[in-house]
Amino acid sequence: MTEIPNSMDRRIKKSKAALKDALIHLMQKQSFKEISITDIVQLADLNRGTFYRHYQYKEDLFNEMIDDVIKDLVASFREPYQDMKLFRVSHMPSSAIKIFEHVHQHAQFYTLVVKSDAASNFQQMICEVLRNLALQDLTEIFPSHINQELLASYQSHAIFGMILEWIRQEFKHSPAYMADELFKIINFKPANAVVQPSHKAP
Repeated sequence: MTEIPNSMDRRIKKSKAALKDALIHLMQKQSFKEISITDIVQLADLNRGTFYRHYQYKEDLFNEMIDDVIKDLVASFREPYQDMKLFRVSHMPSSAIKIFEHVHQHAQFYTLVVKSDAASNFQQMICEVLRNLALQDLTEIFPSHINQELLASYQSHAIFGMILEWIRQEFKHSPAYMADELFKIINFKPANAVVQPSHKAP
């Protein structure tokens, strides 16, 4: 198969990046349904022919953006342990957790998608990715007495819940702070906690 020359490959990447940036910019001002391909190419300073060389519909462009973010999410999730033969969560510094750096890097995208009508299943997709990563990579560190599928699902929704709260608070905390809080939660063991309910019986 003929390889794409580097100069052509760079042009393709530049064109796609311009289209994606344009779509993100437009989504800040109007709903995804209202955005036309003409709007996208005009803002990207490209022609419709360039768009159709890469995509058929605006949904294809948007889905590729989601795919890009998910690939980066997977890489950031695996970064703390990808080169380790033996991985101990308790020995891992909170600074090794990179998932919040990933979210912060794509903060504009996450914020828009969570609030947009374009990807109503985005939360489910992210949780499914996190769940599958845990089941593929981390089952050896799961407690043997807990159902692995349930634990992976619980953890994935808990992490995304932190992300949603971070978005709701407009990223007022740093990625390092969020990683530190997740690390505290992971290592919190309230096994012998005694709780006195604050409510009174009617």
